[in-house]
Amino acid sequence: MTLRLFWILVGLGALCAALAGFLLAAQVDSSPPVLASGTWLADARTITDFHLIDSRGRPFSRADLRGHPTLMYFGFTHCPDECPDTLAALARVEKQAPVPGLRVLFVTIDPKRDTPPILAAYLRQLDSAFLGLTGKPAELRRLEASLGIAAGRIDLPGGGYDFDHTLAIILLDSRAREVGVFTAPFHARRLSQSLRRVAPELRDAA
Repeated sequence: MTLRLFWILVGLGALCAALAGFLLAAQVDSSPPVLASGTWLADARTITDFHLIDSRGRPFSRADLRGHPTLMYFGFTHCPDECPDTLAALARVEKQAPVPGLRVLFVTIDPKRDTPPILAAYLRQLDSAFLGLTGKPAELRRLEASLGIAAGRIDLPGGGYDFDHTLAIILLDSRAREVGVFTAPFHARRLSQSLRRVAPELRDAA
């Protein structure tokens, strides 16, 4: 073996070792983030388009989700406990600013009672930056189905009604894609920690 061939083989060996190290690092780096009380989706999912009205009385569609990482929660203003508790936790998360530009959306499952002014007054007590969404029942059901949210009306004695609904916070990236789901119980500190962990992925999606 000539000296030149020897050094060529040494160089090829070093190149192969470097390539193997790069591939291994890439494989490690590509592992999905871990969310406390939640799941980071292996593949981001584009949600269905929808046409609703926000709590300021303006039209709101999927296009309006773009440009902001978003936490979306489905509930209703007459909810006695889960909804106000969850929104209070989200208010604490929003104030801790774990992700630049993070937005919180409260989507009603009770459009009959939750008009834009009702939503605005309700959310103002929690965080003035929160935005509510309401609209036609069919449009709301389409959005719920797209995100795996179930909501069922329960008729009560005397003519009133309540709802059973999925307790989940949907995490959307700035391309209006579902990238994660948080499930109850919701703790502000753990939510903030998880969001800080995935902040680079949400920013890279812009």
